[in-house]
Amino acid sequence: MPLSILDLVSISDGSTASEAIAASMESARHADQLGYHRLWFAEHHNTPNLAASATALLISQAASVTERIRVGSGGVMLPNHAPLMVAEQYGTLANMHGNRIDLGLGRAPGTDMMTAKALSRSSAEPQAFAQNIYDMQGWFGENGTAHSVPIVSAVSAGTEVPIWVLGSTVNGASIAGQLGLPFSVASHFAPDQLDDAIQVYRNAFTTDAPTAQIDEPYVMAGINVMVADTDEEAQRQFTVVEQMFLDIQTGKRRKIQPPVDPETLAGQGVRDHPMLRIKAVGAPQTVKARMEEFVERTGADELITVTYAYDPAVRDRSLQLLAKTWF
Repeated sequence: MPLSILDLVSISDGSTASEAIAASMESARHADQLGYHRLWFAEHHNTPNLAASATALLISQAASVTERIRVGSGGVMLPNHAPLMVAEQYGTLANMHGNRIDLGLGRAPGTDMMTAKALSRSSAEPQAFAQNIYDMQGWFGENGTAHSVPIVSAVSAGTEVPIWVLGSTVNGASIAGQLGLPFSVASHFAPDQLDDAIQVYRNAFTTDAPTAQIDEPYVMAGINVMVADTDEEAQRQFTVVEQMFLDIQTGKRRKIQPPVDPETLAGQGVRDHPMLRIKAVGAPQTVKARMEEFVERTGADELITVTYAYDPAVRDRSLQLLAKTWF
């Protein structure tokens, strides 16, 4: 099964966005060499601990330092952007880096509503979202012409950049199925409707839609992963993520904190945090077993892993151990 990576370019306490981006690019090189299938960058705004805001720029840099791995967005929050601009950005990426570019699209703002307004947020209604995808496929097509308006994009024409729909609910799943597109489910932070969403997607899937680009349903599911030499060390490193979600819960705006003794977080409810139920944390064989259980549960065609670490070297070590065990 293909194994991929979602990178949010986390900024550790005492570090800068510049250093976080440099560490992310170094991890991209490792992922390329280790055999991972995709590397996607998420879009987030108004967050002190994440430097993944301008996904197209990150993708271009990552593609320039790698040779094989597919690089894309996980995803572009489409209501924050003009569809034509997205098509031209990703068409340009395809022209620069060849057939290694993916375009994952979501309907969420990727931020709070105040910041979404500052981004000139447009409609996120399902019909508008679907129409935007239809137009973008036209701009990526042979003639580079939108389906609803006679606008030609020379830079995106003929690139045929593959489009994914991202979602965490049955609504997003239904849209992906009805459009005949692959579906990436955000189970790594929104697992509540995971099983229902996958079922709805498969039931709704059709190849009759003008947007359809695959012959059968294809699901990529997100999972939090931390691999270390021992279960105990992995649990300690995973407290980085647990502290981050505690900060979200309590309203603290901090950069990524160093790991702590897991016992110091006992009683704060983070070990059973509902947003962190989908995880594989431990030594290599422990993680492999958890991931195999997740695949059996979901029937996913591909997994996309999310790994936060205070020390970039810890993240790279986790990627290495997982690759050695999985591939």
